[in-house]
Amino acid sequence: MEPKRLVKSRNNRVICGVCGGIGEYLGIDPTIVRLLCLLLGCTATGIIVYLVAAIIIPEEI
Repeated sequence: MEPKRLVKSRNNRVICGVCGGIGEYLGIDPTIVRLLCLLLGCTATGIIVYLVAAIIIPEEI
């Protein structure tokens, strides 16, 4: 069995696929992750974390 990898989603993509990828990795609905990112996005730290994740997390193959 192949281990799970955190990748940006191609199916659950709204902007970069970060929230969809995190949702698929954790086994929860990506909408919940998007809502949490929206709450964190109200701060400058949340925006920076999202941008760093968009750069670091690899694309789904």
